[in-house]
Amino acid sequence: MTKKNTPPVTWSASLALLFALASGLSVANIYYVQPLLGQLAESFGVSKAAVGSVVSVTQLFYAAGLLLIVPLGDLRNRRVMILVQLALSGIALLAAGLAHPYFILLASLAVVGSMAVVTQVLVNFASSLAPASSRGSAVGTVTSGIVIGILLARTVAGIISELAGWRAVYLTSSALTAVLILVLWKKLPEDDADKSNSSYRRMLRSFPRLFATHRLLRARAILALLIFANFGMLWTPLALPLGEAPFHLQPAAIGAFGLAGAAGAWGASRAGRWADRGQGPRMTIIALSILLVSWFPIGMLHHSLLVLIAGIILLDFAVQVVHVSSQSLLFASLPEARGQLTGAYMIFYSIGSALGALLSTLLYARYGWYGVCVAGASIAAIALLYAFLSRKQTLNPN
Repeated sequence: MTKKNTPPVTWSASLALLFALASGLSVANIYYVQPLLGQLAESFGVSKAAVGSVVSVTQLFYAAGLLLIVPLGDLRNRRVMILVQLALSGIALLAAGLAHPYFILLASLAVVGSMAVVTQVLVNFASSLAPASSRGSAVGTVTSGIVIGILLARTVAGIISELAGWRAVYLTSSALTAVLILVLWKKLPEDDADKSNSSYRRMLRSFPRLFATHRLLRARAILALLIFANFGMLWTPLALPLGEAPFHLQPAAIGAFGLAGAAGAWGASRAGRWADRGQGPRMTIIALSILLVSWFPIGMLHHSLLVLIAGIILLDFAVQVVHVSSQSLLFASLPEARGQLTGAYMIFYSIGSALGALLSTLLYARYGWYGVCVAGASIAAIALLYAFLSRKQTLNPN
């Protein structure tokens, strides 16, 4: 079958912003829950120690989507994949907003999690459309949209839930997803990239070989697990101490802390440019050092909220610099298998997020906020030590 005679797509700032917007709105769906944990525990009669399970389930199904869905972009039309995933996500969001038994909420958010990997399909698509000289910048721009979506999700969820209850958060998101589908139907370019001749089954079986032969992937996957465990350890339990004495903050105020973390979006966009100039490995070490330092002001939560905000800014900036550097290096190392690389790398991102969410809520229930911070700083120290010891052998693309 011959391709349609369509003019080649020119990567532009407006197209980059569209991809960033779509990614941000999509990924926000799996982070709306975090400032709502207190409300969900009360609504469904679930303990505060157990309510973190809703975050873990969402992240684990996100990991499953990364493994089973994202690699399909190397075989199938990514434009069609994006639209179908968003349609299924919109339906699941509607079900979550109407859920009554707790297991229905878990099941709905599991589907939302698996479909939220559309963000990684968008990142891969952007990487294939952008010229090689600005691929890192393109990945950084789209990733900055993801960062903003993750962090502003908390603010939006807090405001909406305070005005109309937690159910309105998911019902509103379902409606926004429907609007997004209509916009992308008109604006998304055709996917004219050459596709792999491999079968889906063969591609899935190739994951162990990919890890065995690609040392950069192994190194960056380990870092992804560690840094996003850190990310989850901050953001999952943060609503709990802020909602208790002496603060007694409402969900809208708790969600507003996501605005501080939006500084990570600047880190994502800058990291793309640094990667284009070959500075990704060096910036990784610097960012992980900042990540470790960030837990000290975060640990001052009960003494100063302003110092806490400073720590949030540092942590989110550091995480996004490492994340974008990793993606840029991986895409440059094996451009014909971006979907497989993304799925293999991002599954560790999701596992790390899920483990961080589960561990942090358990630690908070037993040891309080200081227990969470000690664990977070320990994981950051492990990530820095690993990156430093392996920098010559495994952090460079060649």
